[in-house]
Amino acid sequence: MPRRREEAAARMPEAVRLRKRRSVLYGSPGGAAVQRGADAAAPAPLLVLALALRTLNCFLVQTSFVPDEHWQALEVAHRMVFNYGYLTWEWANRLRGYLYPLIFASIYKALQLLGKDDVQLLIWVPRLAQAVLAAFADVKLYSFVQHLENGETAKWVFFCQLCSWFTWYSCTRTLSNTMETILTIFALSYYPIKGSKMGNSCKYLALVALAIVIRPTAVIPWMPLVFSHFLQEQRKANLLQNCIPVGLVTVGTSLIIDRVFFGEWVLVQLNFLKFNVLQNLGTFYGSHPWHWYFTQGLPVILGTHLPFFIHGCVLAPKRYRILLMAVIWTVLVYSTLSHKEFRFIYPVLPFCMFFCALYTGLVHQRGTLDVMSHIQQLCSNSAQAQAFVFILMPCHSTPFYSHVHCPLKMRFLECPPDLTGNESYIDEADVFYSNPLGWLNKEFYNDTLLPSHLILFSVLEQEISSFLTLRGYEKTATVFHTHIPQGRVGSHIYIYRRKTETNHT
Repeated sequence: MPRRREEAAARMPEAVRLRKRRSVLYGSPGGAAVQRGADAAAPAPLLVLALALRTLNCFLVQTSFVPDEHWQALEVAHRMVFNYGYLTWEWANRLRGYLYPLIFASIYKALQLLGKDDVQLLIWVPRLAQAVLAAFADVKLYSFVQHLENGETAKWVFFCQLCSWFTWYSCTRTLSNTMETILTIFALSYYPIKGSKMGNSCKYLALVALAIVIRPTAVIPWMPLVFSHFLQEQRKANLLQNCIPVGLVTVGTSLIIDRVFFGEWVLVQLNFLKFNVLQNLGTFYGSHPWHWYFTQGLPVILGTHLPFFIHGCVLAPKRYRILLMAVIWTVLVYSTLSHKEFRFIYPVLPFCMFFCALYTGLVHQRGTLDVMSHIQQLCSNSAQAQAFVFILMPCHSTPFYSHVHCPLKMRFLECPPDLTGNESYIDEADVFYSNPLGWLNKEFYNDTLLPSHLILFSVLEQEISSFLTLRGYEKTATVFHTHIPQGRVGSHIYIYRRKTETNHT
């Protein structure tokens, strides 16, 4: 027996060495420090990769998504700097704030001061700026998961983020939803979730406040997160001392900016929430059943990653349930609103991660952007003064002056909602589509009023063909738009030019 004990004792150092070797990988204080040191250099090459990919992303996405990416950012910024551009009804009713357009107005102003305000730069530089921010957000998400879990898990999350079809489709667009999502990622990286080593109440609250100022609906996903933080925070008085100054500074800055441009004091965030949430007037632009986000919205934007997302929700540790709760809460709240869009739930996608194809970024609905290059050509010749472009499409189908950059006479079918309570109100676009031929004959009763160019979807051509022939219009270009035409949107866009009086004769 003593001999056996001696033999066992002789083997003990080897066993100790094995445990020490394992601790380097699985979490002893010394091992964790070594692992974090090894991972610390990872974000630099990842940032280069993200910047390269998002730059490519920017140039490959040549399709349109929703009008707001042009009409609520670039068009407003163009007016702020160059003193011409169209402001939609939201601005007349103080539903939008100038803080987000001011970002692009600053870019436009810099280009103007440098004498580089070429229309192509005005189109692409804002998108490139959005791409750079998206790249930093990608890397920030990696760093958040790296500190929360480990480098290996972070790399897979980073891979999912870069492969996400909806992120690819949306992250370089100049939408307030895109900026809301980027700020959400940055705020999440500083959120004091259990296990995180980067938690910072002041930073995450400031970023959340900025997101809410830019797009007030950002308050929805952050409500459960902030509430959970408040419940778990032992020094609640200190948390409140951080919240109040951050909120006052952010809202105050927004108030001052809007005071400068509106000429009066106005809290646009309150007006925005009142219109879209309390009054639910967004239904004017369409409504969907309550279950739409669960049966269509979320499955579509998750794409092929949907089963992996569901599987991950089942296996997620208890400390991550607050993130899942934020996703479910956001989808539930948006489900109570009649007007629903895919982009509204975009900010919760950093919590999900998914993969899908890139068809929608290259082909689907690109015509409304491509047609603007044809309109730009009217700025470079002596006929600009006589040119008059009328866009006979559903309102806000194309960008406007932000993609033309010359004071060309242009018009489109408008569709502001009625805010007076008139139940018989019909907007101009609906009036037109109820009887296109009759509307055109009535609107242009005199040939001197006729536009020089008409832009229309292919589905409208046959219905107004007699007007086009009688008034001397000829088709000069056909632009592909989508393989999936529906309703008022056709597969192609046609450009008609009115022949000169001499040719017409």
